Amino acid sequence: MRQWVGALALLLSLLGSGCASLSQAEHARAVGIAQAARSQVVDCRQANACAEASPLRALADTAIAQSTPAAPHHYALLLDRGEDSLLARLNLIRAARKTVDVQTYIFDTDDSSRMVLDALLAAAGRGVQVRVLIDQLSAISNLDMLAALSGAHRNFQLRIYNPTFNQAVPGYLDYAASVLCCFRRFNQRMHTKLLLVDDAVGITGGRNYQDDYYDWDAEYNFRDRDVLIAGPEGADMARSFNQFWNAPRSVAAERLDDVGKTLLDKGVPAMPPEAFKRPDRVADMDEDASDPEVISDRLVSRALPVGKVSYIADTPRKHRADDPEAAAPSDGELLTLLVNAKDEILMQTPYLVMSDRAEDFFAGLRKRPMPPRVVVSTNSLAATDNPIVYSVSAKYKRMYLRKLGFHLYEYKPFPEDAPVDYATMLPLPPVTLPDGTGAPAASVEQGSNDTRIRASMPGSRPFGMVDRDEQQDRAERRARQKNRVDRRLQRTENRPSFLSKGPASDPLPLKRAGVRMGLHAKSMVIDGDIAVIGTHNFDPRSIDYNTEAVVVIPDRAFAQQVEASIHRDIAPENSWVIAPRAKPIVFSGLNYSLDKVSSSLPLFDIWPWRYATSYEFTPSEQCPVPLPVNDPMFHACYKSVGDFPEVSIGPKRLYARILIAFGAGLVPIL
Repeated sequence: MRQWVGALALLLSLLGSGCASLSQAEHARAVGIAQAARSQVVDCRQANACAEASPLRALADTAIAQSTPAAPHHYALLLDRGEDSLLARLNLIRAARKTVDVQTYIFDTDDSSRMVLDALLAAAGRGVQVRVLIDQLSAISNLDMLAALSGAHRNFQLRIYNPTFNQAVPGYLDYAASVLCCFRRFNQRMHTKLLLVDDAVGITGGRNYQDDYYDWDAEYNFRDRDVLIAGPEGADMARSFNQFWNAPRSVAAERLDDVGKTLLDKGVPAMPPEAFKRPDRVADMDEDASDPEVISDRLVSRALPVGKVSYIADTPRKHRADDPEAAAPSDGELLTLLVNAKDEILMQTPYLVMSDRAEDFFAGLRKRPMPPRVVVSTNSLAATDNPIVYSVSAKYKRMYLRKLGFHLYEYKPFPEDAPVDYATMLPLPPVTLPDGTGAPAASVEQGSNDTRIRASMPGSRPFGMVDRDEQQDRAERRARQKNRVDRRLQRTENRPSFLSKGPASDPLPLKRAGVRMGLHAKSMVIDGDIAVIGTHNFDPRSIDYNTEAVVVIPDRAFAQQVEASIHRDIAPENSWVIAPRAKPIVFSGLNYSLDKVSSSLPLFDIWPWRYATSYEFTPSEQCPVPLPVNDPMFHACYKSVGDFPEVSIGPKRLYARILIAFGAGLVPIL
């Protein structure tokens, strides 16, 4: 049987790739073409590679100077806002003196991604050694661009991790063949994300390189979180990156069949021209990224001095099943932290799917005489980028609440108080102000001395306010931009489906229009003292298939910043509370029993009246502040908004989607 499956997989691969595998001689020629084309010109002869002065980069110098092996010093900067995270990346790349290493799961070619790519090429041109490592599943899909990058500069190197059939951009049949012949290897992805400058300052967290991670998309943006660490822990980040860079699965772009064929056919193409959808926004970011005052005000002023910091990362050996030392350090360290929790575990994950091991752990935790409170922030069906994964979470809500004792909150698609500047998104319809001037759609609020404009979007309230003159200027600039985002993004990190290279699923249609948000942050706070930020989704896929990394910061001041950030996300204006339904007058016991039996089935879980549903806080004189689920007044202060609030989809189609994921065997790969 295996022989037949292997033969079918090989046939599909040959059909999908058009028999494009290159011979050894052709590979050598392609590599030679790329190497010969690489520019040898270095624009700077200074020892620091003409790096821009940066107070953000200088934090690392200060921390390292203050550190000893026994008493390390660091600076930690919480990057909650997407634009701030992009600003920090661009500034650090421009301030690099020796090296820039980039490791990521997704790298697109949109506005933010192209800005980063241009900054990396510019750094290489002034003498900085630049290395970029991208997981193949979500790498740059433009073969001309990949070929151009492979021959761009002697100081710029690009490698692809775990390429399917030695290709950068596999076709549909290649994906199908990969599932048939080597399913486990195909699903073993490098989910680790790291930007490291001069082995001294690094950024890691949930964000990839795509507009929707930086609040620049017109349809859907991720509520995400990164952390910047400046100090001696950069050396451990460098060791981790080098392990991946030198792994057998990391292949130079020019050595891949499809990139090599492009080089043989065309030589090294010119880089595709820039085609920014919002050149005004790009220009503003470009200017800010080189302005020390902006960097000091928006970033450096918020950095906290901390002591010991741990960068805990899986290695590529995690993908070797026959390796006795291939354990995942990120999993073991996280479990140790959780075991020692005393008062509270505050966890945020976009995909709430528990492994058997995690379920057993939290069940055991609750049996303690005085168990810690477990608060979980995750996506609602309306907010998630992956409805199929959400459907597995929906199936087990009774277990999360009743057996594990979770306090569960689901993020809204239109949060009213998200850390985002809506003015950076696409134009709003103009309105006329009372004084006759034009501005974007807005609500006018009277300040103490002047009229201020609060830019608004459907279903959303912006984070901040700006003066009318500044708002009007922005409005005029936005009015000149006519381009709209019209491409179909591959947003979900849990793609592809079994027979498709595209997204496994799309966000579901909603009842209201607007730029929606979905949770993507992966963070924990333990006992208010220890903060954890990284790439780990705390789900079976992160444990079994993907390589992950987290930063552990045992500093109370920083942990309280992260705690406040997550508490903001679970506030009533931003999240629904998941709680048991009010018990019906009759048949409550029967309903509970049938729900319990139905949810235990791996298939045909069709009982419609589930144990738990979504609730919205309704403030009143009787209910001035939000209440915990177990408060006797809960049902008097909260109203039920249904199992899947805001989602506009028929019950039959919805249930069909949910039932797709009810196979227990799918849980580890979701």
